[in-house]
Amino acid sequence: MAEFASAWVVIIGGGAVGVSSLYHLAKAGWTDCLLLEKNELTAGSTWHAAGNVPTFSSSWSIMNMQRYSAGLYRGLGEAVNYPMNYHVTGSVRLGHSDERLLEFKRVAGMGRYQGMDLEVLPPSEIRSRYPFVETHDLTGALYDPYDGDIDPAQLTQALATGARQMGARIERFCPVTAARWTGAEWILSTPKGEVRAEYVVNAGGYYAAEVGALFGRRVPMMVMSHQYMLFDTIPELESWSKSEGKKLPLLRDVDSSYYLRQEKMGFNLGPYENPCRAHWATPDDPMPEDFSFQLFPDDLDRLEWYINDAMARVPLLAEANLTRVINGPIPYTPDGNPLIGPMPGVPNAFEACVFTFGICQAGGAGKVLAEWMTEGATEWDMWSCDPRRFTGWEDHDYCVKKGLEVYGHEYAMHFPHHAWPEGRMKRLSAVHDRTAALGAQFGPYNGYERALWYARPGDDTSEEAQRTWRREGPWFGAVKAECAAVRDACGMLDLPGFSRFRLTGAGAAEWLSAQITGKLPSVGRLGLAYFADDKGRIVTEMSVARIAEDKILLITAATAQLHDRGWLERHLAPGLSLTDESADWSCQILTGPKAREVLLAAGTEADLTKGWLTHQSARIGGREVRLMRVSFAGELGWELHSRLTDTPAVWDAVMAAGTPLGLKPFGMFALNSLRVEKGYRTWKGDLSTDYTVLQGGLDRFVDWTRPAFRGKAALEAEKQRGVTKRFATLVIEAAEHDPPYMSTIWHDGQVVGELTSGYWGHRVDACIGLGMLKVELNQPGQRVEVEIFGQRYPAKVMADEPLWDAKNERIRM
Repeated sequence: MAEFASAWVVIIGGGAVGVSSLYHLAKAGWTDCLLLEKNELTAGSTWHAAGNVPTFSSSWSIMNMQRYSAGLYRGLGEAVNYPMNYHVTGSVRLGHSDERLLEFKRVAGMGRYQGMDLEVLPPSEIRSRYPFVETHDLTGALYDPYDGDIDPAQLTQALATGARQMGARIERFCPVTAARWTGAEWILSTPKGEVRAEYVVNAGGYYAAEVGALFGRRVPMMVMSHQYMLFDTIPELESWSKSEGKKLPLLRDVDSSYYLRQEKMGFNLGPYENPCRAHWATPDDPMPEDFSFQLFPDDLDRLEWYINDAMARVPLLAEANLTRVINGPIPYTPDGNPLIGPMPGVPNAFEACVFTFGICQAGGAGKVLAEWMTEGATEWDMWSCDPRRFTGWEDHDYCVKKGLEVYGHEYAMHFPHHAWPEGRMKRLSAVHDRTAALGAQFGPYNGYERALWYARPGDDTSEEAQRTWRREGPWFGAVKAECAAVRDACGMLDLPGFSRFRLTGAGAAEWLSAQITGKLPSVGRLGLAYFADDKGRIVTEMSVARIAEDKILLITAATAQLHDRGWLERHLAPGLSLTDESADWSCQILTGPKAREVLLAAGTEADLTKGWLTHQSARIGGREVRLMRVSFAGELGWELHSRLTDTPAVWDAVMAAGTPLGLKPFGMFALNSLRVEKGYRTWKGDLSTDYTVLQGGLDRFVDWTRPAFRGKAALEAEKQRGVTKRFATLVIEAAEHDPPYMSTIWHDGQVVGELTSGYWGHRVDACIGLGMLKVELNQPGQRVEVEIFGQRYPAKVMADEPLWDAKNERIRM
């Protein structure tokens, strides 16, 4: 393999995703790329994949990725001169409930924004699209004209052909057996010799964990057994198909959990059954060294219900003979989304692996991966797939349990107040027993169990009660009372899991100042800092507490731990030290007009006259705390940061002192209500690389007087030409539903923006939307409409100030 002894990039894995990554890197100009495959191309999950190509997703970023794939595939065969069987048949997605129809309407709205005409059908129109289906018990369907199916092997070979045409290389039957980092490059060992590379990509599919281990990376994944069945020719279907000159649309009965696709003149039936089965998950079922082009034994007993249900739904299926069963391995991450992006903690390494739906996502994944590598950032914010969303605590047991849960609920609706039950109680607050005893109903944040709301006697705390799109679930009254306590007296929120980094070293302040858009706070003070990329887009937000001249504490979201640490380390100047203290500390928010009175009653000797955005060391309950005069709830308040061993004593002291004064515990649902009233943004919701700092309405956090900071040139250019859309606060005359993420804003029949947050504000008693709106309409009093589950509701643009306590007088009390 002398001619392959080096490459700028080496991709490990020759499935559809790996080859798409090669194709897109070459297309971006990085042609010195080499793909190494241990067997033949497609030998992993690709060869036995069903090849469905949906655009549907309830995730904005994944819909973008799948939409791109479908568009790429339509012209790929001609572009590279390779024959491809790609059938754009459309699809009919059946709904059995009103809740499901709301999901369809939401996705149709997202698709419309992305330029796709998805259509929600009433039961009376379903058979006009799919004549053989029984509709008597359905509430409607979603029709997607862009859906279809493709031959996975042909797709992979077409991408490989295109990559080779541009100069990229592929070496088959060449497994990577070892890897070492020299400090400047990777050296990969193979049976054909060593390969040197600047960058490596793990595209190992269901072998991604084994590939990752070569680089010291524990990939959060497991492997599921997925079966689909092929049925022989059905004369009636053949007659219809020939007379119509087309195939049936792909049918998905998502509430029964299977798809049914026309395969030649027969059918392909693929259930996602529950209970389901994991493979290679226990010591008595080890992963084989090579499973290329192999399948698991048939296991149809667990599919009996789904087969019978499909035959009742499409009676034509009962006339067909079963000809073959495909039972192959499919990888799953704990949330079901793939891993695309930087390999956490590993230099010059990336991941494009663990794809559950690799065929429909391969095209978009290759685009995203190539952008990560060649530009350092992606066109769309891809946090939903970023490997750094998993921070390392996810053990094998967790990955298996969550993979089984995701597979068994593959088509499940993801309701805004619902917390999935598997893999829970992995990371508990130091006061978890206290909050649980008070009625806390928990949800995971980077694995940490946080109180979502506190149930009162008689409140329905069942999981089933959480499965609704409606605003007023059983939590609503409790959350309203929690917000009232914060408004009128005082509330206490336990917040385990904040990410905390200590930055020290001569020149630390000067270095950090060049990384953020605004001014660094002075010693003894704290502030919000925004980090922009070179395009001026929002990378992250951190709280910055200046302890000493060159001693700085950075605090950020729990899930941002690896993302933000990686960003800081990648740019860190020589001689500076960055220490991750996330696991050592906890935090509570104490907020409300009586917060000062509560702290005094708890016996603290702190100077509580210090103003907003100050911090100090103090003692509460005999334990050391760092008091930070800030509140995400928009009331007088402090964050109480304490070491884990000291947290129970601090909590007990504050609760004992505060309860006679009206102190109540509150949860994340109440915090969300309180923060939208203040217009406070959330990370990877309102704050993402989908928007620039100026579009985000963060001008006051930009110090134009400084000679240089990351993203300044791009922001200056944007400022000169003017932003086209900008952050806005809307009050919406909504009915019983709050607007979900990326709800569309309309004006005079035109799309003019989108919401990034929507929730009920209990202090102002209104439905509030935060989002992006065209600047010409972003004027106080402007009337627009917000689409919520397919219906447009009147909304009014508010002034660029908080809806609650507009002058921030309550915060500064």
